[in-house]
Amino acid sequence: MAYKYLVIVESPAKAKTIEKYLGRNYKVVASVGHIRDLPKSKMGIDVENNYEPHYISIRGKGDVIKGLRSAAKKAQKVYLASDPDREGEAIAWHLAHLLNLDLADKNRVVFNEITKEAVKAAFKEPRSIDLDLVDAQQARRVLDRLVGYSISPILWRKVKKGLSAGRVQSVALKMIIDRENEIRKFIPEEYWSIDGNFKKGSKKFKANFWGLDGKKKKLPNAESIKEITSRLDSKDYDVKKVEKKERKRNPAAPFTTSSMQQEAARKLNFRTRKTMMVAQQLYEGIALGKQGTVGLITYMRTDSTRIAESAKAETAEFIETTYGKEFAAHGGRKIKNAQGAQDAHEAVRPSSVLRTPDEIKQYLDKDQLKLYTLIWSRFVASQMTPAVLDTMKVTLEQNGVIFIANGSKIKFKGFMQVYVEGRDDGKEDKENILPELLVGDVVQSVQIEPKQHFTQPPARFSEATLIRTLEEKGVGRPSTYAPTLETIQRRYYVKLQQKRFEPTELGEIVNTLIEEFFPQIIDVNFTAEMEGDLDGVEEGKEDWVEVVDRFYRPFEKELTNAEEQIEKIQIKDEPAGFDCDLCGHPMVIKLGRYGKFYACSNFPECRNTKPIVKEIGVVCPVCHEGQVIERKSKKNRLFYGCSRYPDCDFTSWDKPVGRDCPKCGKYLVEKKVKGGKQVVCINGDYEENVQK
Repeated sequence: MAYKYLVIVESPAKAKTIEKYLGRNYKVVASVGHIRDLPKSKMGIDVENNYEPHYISIRGKGDVIKGLRSAAKKAQKVYLASDPDREGEAIAWHLAHLLNLDLADKNRVVFNEITKEAVKAAFKEPRSIDLDLVDAQQARRVLDRLVGYSISPILWRKVKKGLSAGRVQSVALKMIIDRENEIRKFIPEEYWSIDGNFKKGSKKFKANFWGLDGKKKKLPNAESIKEITSRLDSKDYDVKKVEKKERKRNPAAPFTTSSMQQEAARKLNFRTRKTMMVAQQLYEGIALGKQGTVGLITYMRTDSTRIAESAKAETAEFIETTYGKEFAAHGGRKIKNAQGAQDAHEAVRPSSVLRTPDEIKQYLDKDQLKLYTLIWSRFVASQMTPAVLDTMKVTLEQNGVIFIANGSKIKFKGFMQVYVEGRDDGKEDKENILPELLVGDVVQSVQIEPKQHFTQPPARFSEATLIRTLEEKGVGRPSTYAPTLETIQRRYYVKLQQKRFEPTELGEIVNTLIEEFFPQIIDVNFTAEMEGDLDGVEEGKEDWVEVVDRFYRPFEKELTNAEEQIEKIQIKDEPAGFDCDLCGHPMVIKLGRYGKFYACSNFPECRNTKPIVKEIGVVCPVCHEGQVIERKSKKNRLFYGCSRYPDCDFTSWDKPVGRDCPKCGKYLVEKKVKGGKQVVCINGDYEENVQK
């Protein structure tokens, strides 16, 4: 079929969606991502010539480039419609060079959502390629190449092959190790609390010890508890004070990339990479039966919470119709972007709130539906009125001992009708309704229970909390978080244990070297300032060559020093404590690409290897001979199995506890539940709470 105009996008899915909107005069093809890049085999940067990058066609893209050139020759005009960010602008620029297009020509088309209206509107206002955006991406690429291809060879020579270093990944690794050091140095401190169960008539409620004789008091030890309990000589407590207030709670802002990644981790248990992959599918378009293929969300790489006025108006009308006039905030509250936000695109939102999750669920797979529902709910809630809560604070007293009860009751749900933001501690806000109490009332204690506690060390980073911390400190940008987390795991610098990052021995060795010889690389403030300089390039305020040069000159001196000063580190094999079952030589523990493993010391004559397994101290509940050990599935998920496998095929996702059910005699396992853990029978007819 003849066509007048050629449109080039990155992905075939996007091409398919857009071609349906534009009509028969347009042919839409995909470049399948970048078509040119720096060479993998060498640095590819001419440091002496203004850091000139040497780009080559990506291996394997020959047929794609040939097809693009052929299609471009047949068209009257070529439009470049790659994604609306730095990366997309760079792809358009590379395409323009390969196809000999005029850089001043208005052939660049950008749209924040792939809907018929947005795409057609974008083609009415094409622009020329934004060279400031291109320079910003080029500067980032050159900086990352200078760091990676300069430090990595030193790590290869001095430590072990296959290692790497990078601007953002090195900062992320240092944060994880700093947190681990805090945990190691942490000394628990004892403290006590006193929980009280009270009643007024038949209505029961809880209150907690607050203080003594009108002053707040800490309870550091058992002696301090005795001082309190010695004063309590009756079950009667006087109601001394009742404070009632009305409190408003505002909805969370619409999603940015990082807040979407964090919330998907909390609520959907999605890894960062998975969140971005599914979001890309929703953005590029899903076939909705007779409606055809439609982009369901706006562009998913953004640091802005801004919303288009048309989307606000449509949502206000939808909320009024669906939930009632009192729920519509009409434009929502004014939300400030985070400091340093680029605000290049809108927040992540549904392209139309009228496409509710229920209406389109038949066209989405399980993961697409989960993420779309999350994005849709968050956005709709952000445009709703605040929730109103009635709060009540009651002060109880006996002989100067003060207990305080706090209660809350939802008076008006507002945005909570649709969505409530998750919390990193996994806890949920619950209503705590107190009975009607007045000053002068007397209530009775049912139970006064002192409890001993110990302060806890800071928690290790999860993917969600690490992303949030990187963002707060201004390190990296929305598009960098997923690949950064992937890289530090792939290099075995960190491992995920129960969804928390734990540094490996190798990660600590690499971090120590970088900390000593390349302090700028892991300086959080320096890295954040560098991000600011790159943003300055994008805004046309900074020259990209000068930004790179300011970094590279001192870095070059550090490189020379590191080459001379770093001594080769031998990662010694540890004795395993048993002999090889094939040749009789001692087995050793080696550090490989994917962690530690047992290997024969007689290598290469004997190539016997075994995985290192961790026993949990429980005898197999099926065969009663083997030990239960921790294993990893193909998707790196922890499960439990018998050490006698394949002779015994016992496996369990839940951890056996080594006890039998008192009701039926089957074995008990430890299950994770909201707010803690439970020991349950595999038959499901017995459960007991685990003390935190």
